[in-house]
Amino acid sequence: MMKTAQIISGLLATGLITLIPVSTFAQEAATPNITKRQIQQQKRIADGVRSGELTAKETANLELREAKIQADKRAAKADGVVTDAERAKLHAQENRTSRKIYRKKHNDRDVH
Repeated sequence: MMKTAQIISGLLATGLITLIPVSTFAQEAATPNITKRQIQQQKRIADGVRSGELTAKETANLELREAKIQADKRAAKADGVVTDAERAKLHAQENRTSRKIYRKKHNDRDVH
């Protein structure tokens, strides 16, 4: 009986020790989906520049939008917790920016 209690207490102690880094990591990586979208949208913008579908002005506008999202993401993470409302706001911003990228790339405007 005493040996079982020691084993349980050892497992509990080990479990608590391993939970600390996991919870810390969860707070640091609280927005992995938003980060993935930011990377993908930066690629879409770069592709538009490379193909000539985006003008310098359009590119600058899109980059400002992405910078705003990054600043908002940093602010949301500042207290260590990204709330559902903050996450929803970031996703909505990414959705709007995605539509803007599409529209600007497909507006049949020539780059001069």
